[in-house]
Amino acid sequence: MNSNADPLDALDDAQAAAAFRRLVRHLRRRHDAQNIDLMGLAGFCRNCLADWIRDAGYDGDKEAAREVIHGMPSGEWKATRQTPATEEQLARMAASVAKNAQD
Repeated sequence: MNSNADPLDALDDAQAAAAFRRLVRHLRRRHDAQNIDLMGLAGFCRNCLADWIRDAGYDGDKEAAREVIHGMPSGEWKATRQTPATEEQLARMAASVAKNAQD
């Protein structure tokens, strides 16, 4: 047995898909958690999730993928849910995203 195996790889695809859908629905309800704040804290946001589903084989373009994640067109989401980023948020995001390169 490989002691370096990641237990995540043993997770059933149906369970992983259900957890992913739950995460996306949670983020749809919690629009108070701004993308810039998610990026600043965790180095990913809703738009990253849209990119990741495209990387995983989703056939739609970038806008279609964002609509899947946002639950509405991204332009509508930005107009109704997104607030302007502060300089502090932008700096925190830049520092957080820099950590992603270490992965």
